[in-house]
Amino acid sequence: MLQLSTVDPVKTKLALLVIPVAEDNPLGGDRTLTALIRKVKALKEFKGARDDSLMLYESPKIKADRVLFLGLGKSGEINAERLRSMAGEAVKKAIASGLADIAFFIPPARHLPLDKTQVLTAIAEGARLANHRFDRYKKPTHPPLKRIKMLVSAPAKAGDRALLARIDTVCEGTLTARDWINTTANDKPPAVFAREIKRIALKTGLKVDVYDERWLKKTGLNALLAVAQGSENRPRLMVLRHRPGKGKKPVALIGKGVTFDSGGINLKPSGSIETMKCDMSGAAAVAATLITAARLNLATPLVGVIPMVENMPSGNAIRPGDIVKSWLGKTIEIGNTDAEGRLILIDAMAWAIKKFSPAVTIDMATLTGACVVALGENIAGTFSPDDALADALVQAGRDVHERCWRMPLPDDYKELLKSDFADLNNISATRWGGAITAALFLSEFVKDTRWAHIDIAGPAFLKKGAAYGEAGATGFGVRLICRFLESFKGV
Repeated sequence: MLQLSTVDPVKTKLALLVIPVAEDNPLGGDRTLTALIRKVKALKEFKGARDDSLMLYESPKIKADRVLFLGLGKSGEINAERLRSMAGEAVKKAIASGLADIAFFIPPARHLPLDKTQVLTAIAEGARLANHRFDRYKKPTHPPLKRIKMLVSAPAKAGDRALLARIDTVCEGTLTARDWINTTANDKPPAVFAREIKRIALKTGLKVDVYDERWLKKTGLNALLAVAQGSENRPRLMVLRHRPGKGKKPVALIGKGVTFDSGGINLKPSGSIETMKCDMSGAAAVAATLITAARLNLATPLVGVIPMVENMPSGNAIRPGDIVKSWLGKTIEIGNTDAEGRLILIDAMAWAIKKFSPAVTIDMATLTGACVVALGENIAGTFSPDDALADALVQAGRDVHERCWRMPLPDDYKELLKSDFADLNNISATRWGGAITAALFLSEFVKDTRWAHIDIAGPAFLKKGAAYGEAGATGFGVRLICRFLESFKGV
């Protein structure tokens, strides 16, 4: 879908040519292109300011049927995210016009505070991620584009083509996660969700194991089973392995897979329950990351452990005040049945750490509304006692604009999780700092392994679409972890 091309944008027949323009700089091109940009900027309605746009049809001296000029603001202020958003908006306009192709003029990096790779990567990512429609239940007015061309002036190099192929693969993983998350809960109970992941994972060469309720009981993952016991849809534990041979210790990724979260006996109210099909966003991100890693043939060994349950109220459901024994042996008093994600994560993490002895463990979960209150809908909370690990995740998020903010793990807050009858309560004694106490609860089950928890409750699912995504699932976490795996040297 993404194509690298060195054709002359002035002389080549194109359905739609997109030209990014800075407010204070035409951003390169030959004389004909530069002259056209200056002519357009002389018009009152387009100055190259951020979010300015102008479409020309059958422009003289350019063979493209349409030329779309998109403003980026002052050249010194242009960053990768601005280029991603610009590309996403261009693709959305092309789709709305019923086109099949789009071509982006890639401006030379010398005019921008970015290097060549950053410019190409950002535009390609924004375009690829925007070129997607979730169509399982409703046919879109116009289908996605068939081809997205990146027009570069210098001769294309093998490294550039490899970069574009990598971007295509990582974005495809992100879009797969989006589709899983957007699928309604009635179409993805744990067993069905596990089968769908397995179907794709096996094609990439991943080793796949799916464990049923009988195995979970025999193994003693009782906290996970406690969450699942109110639903007719039975739980699963899924394990995906990339490069599972002997030698280097793996990175373990744990993803929360609550395929629907009603809150259980502590039923969620209207306004909070309607989008709870997305409570398996962590699981989708982990599975899609493993699949992407296999397609990219990443050198780092990975293991993905995904607990899958449905949290429902019934005569069999777990009750507030019940006490369950976790796989690690610690007892937990259930203070609130809507604090279920941490219960399935602790069993999955503790078991994975014992089973695979990972070098690093990272869990991703739509865990707390408190994290959304703290950081809003566009930033994930990152918790870790390991400075190097936390910094690497925050930097990876900065690189791909899946933003993470490091949050504290103060020891004295552990007092809020004490129970008179069990080792721990699954909910804090106060309403404040809920994202922190949830992370501290998880920390009790990771022993001395290097560990980070990423609370993606905010950015996993958006009610309003963004520049390079529709309303609904974002696939947050796939690009983040892929970038982390490529850059982190501490594994």
